Amino acid sequence: MKKSKLFTTAILILTTILVAGCSKKTGTVSTTSETTISESSIEGSEDETKDNLEAMGGVEVEKGLFNVELTIPAQFVGEQTQEELNELSKEKGYKSITLNEDGSAKYILTKQQHKDMMAELNTNINTSLSEMIGSEDYPNYTDITANENYTEFVITTKSTELSMTENFSALGLYMYGGMYNIFNGTPVDNVSVKFINTDTGAEITTMNSKNMGQ
Repeated sequence: MKKSKLFTTAILILTTILVAGCSKKTGTVSTTSETTISESSIEGSEDETKDNLEAMGGVEVEKGLFNVELTIPAQFVGEQTQEELNELSKEKGYKSITLNEDGSAKYILTKQQHKDMMAELNTNINTSLSEMIGSEDYPNYTDITANENYTEFVITTKSTELSMTENFSALGLYMYGGMYNIFNGTPVDNVSVKFINTDTGAEITTMNSKNMGQ
């Protein structure tokens, strides 16, 4: 059985927007799995998901009259230099990107550029959700829907009982919802994932990000 890499995919989606040169890459981010899944790996990945969401919680979004300022934590800036950030700023047409002494970076965008950034996140998330349906990792998934701000997901599956892989997929969706809202300046306390049986329409279970680690 395989382990989902959806939370890794979420970070890669984020990286395509924040890291110099990534926007030049073509193709979509793959959700292919690689490592073996077990109950202990699920528990460990819950911790990793919580850590990643907490790290993204360090993103500061300040919406002004004409501009939007994003302060990105050092964890997501990585080893990028000011020169590389200048290149990214020029490539994206941002007003500026400044590397701070603590390793974080301040992005200054117009309101339209921030709107475009959120639209890009929206497109990448929806593409990843579509790729999950009927895939090798999720052959029983027949549909995945989400509300406008990605705080409520509904997965329709042929399964009557969820496999470990299906349970694990909720963690990636927590990341998608958390990431979208943090960068939108509208952080949320919970992201829910409801599983529905395709044939009966009955609810199998609902999982909530606020319950991770409990």
